[in-house]
Amino acid sequence: MPRKLLLPYKSVSSHFRAPRGLHDSVAMNAARSGYRVFSANSTAACTELAKRITERLGAELGKSVVYQESNGETRVVIEESVRGQDIFIIQTIPRDVNTAVMELLIMAYALKTSCARNIIGVIPYFPYSKQSKMRKRGSIVCKLLASMLAKAGLTHIITMDLHQKEIQGFFSFPVDNLRASPFLLQYIQEEIPDYRNAIIVAKSPDAAKRAQSYAERLRLGLAVIHGEAQCPEQDMDDGRHSPPMVKNATVHPGLELPLMMAKEKPPITVVGDVGGRIAIIVDDIIDDVESFVAAAEILKERGAYKIFVMATHGLLSADAPRLIEESPIDEVVVTNTVPHEVQKLQCPKIKTVDISLILSEAIRRIHNGESMAYLFRNITVDD
Repeated sequence: MPRKLLLPYKSVSSHFRAPRGLHDSVAMNAARSGYRVFSANSTAACTELAKRITERLGAELGKSVVYQESNGETRVVIEESVRGQDIFIIQTIPRDVNTAVMELLIMAYALKTSCARNIIGVIPYFPYSKQSKMRKRGSIVCKLLASMLAKAGLTHIITMDLHQKEIQGFFSFPVDNLRASPFLLQYIQEEIPDYRNAIIVAKSPDAAKRAQSYAERLRLGLAVIHGEAQCPEQDMDDGRHSPPMVKNATVHPGLELPLMMAKEKPPITVVGDVGGRIAIIVDDIIDDVESFVAAAEILKERGAYKIFVMATHGLLSADAPRLIEESPIDEVVVTNTVPHEVQKLQCPKIKTVDISLILSEAIRRIHNGESMAYLFRNITVDD
């Protein structure tokens, strides 16, 4: 009697309900031999997102070993054949950013020398994205990292909410900059009961475009915080203007350039009425939270009765959990692009939104050669 051939299949239960129109029921049979998914992290806490993505794909993580030698060097060993396959490397960035970068570079190069067909980096939070502009005698480190990734063998990158969209121009290969806003908007609609009485707040004019996008999609009002808190020690010589200006600088005879006036921020003010409203501060990154705490305090003074902070990447460095716990902020909502389980234990106000669905769908579409347009529906330049 001939044996019956059974196709491998794995049923995956959803961790959360997807945004409207994007469903887990999309066929994602990852048992096919054309691609593999690896995690480049040596830290167990950082592999959680990779596990969620592979569960949604119905696949298993590729077999590899990533560890640190006793002398601090990073070693990567690929323990299965990857010849001729599409390889996706998932790398979440923990607090030790430089080690994570080296793990990614070394794994990409190991896969390249193992004859992988394509090597796609899935980097939800792209490190050094704040260093994407030239400042005096500094350097554009983000461009340097882009060049290093290309040299190591990456052929494509999937990331989420780059700090500056222009960073995509640093790469010599395709970059898909996904958005977390559909998941955060869904959270507002489903988890904030009286969100119709809310107002979207930009904690600085630089964040006004993002806040405006949220406000327009939710049909809510917009407020912008401008200026900075005045401090009596602000004018003290603390080295911020060093090296000191040269009084007798050599000037070419007859050359008189117009003097550029120095910038001076006004006292902190709120443009917009937040009295008796729920204030929702939106941004892309929450790292040092002092500016968010200061914004929450001024909003509380102006009459906001609840304050939420929402962002894609929750780095939550230094004393962020303690400062949030002691602040007027009622809830901080971030996605799981960056591991922050320790911070959640320290501060119950921190909530997490899972974005593994959109990353797994991006992986499936790229491998199958399908259009990515569905993942960018209704996304504008300012989003």
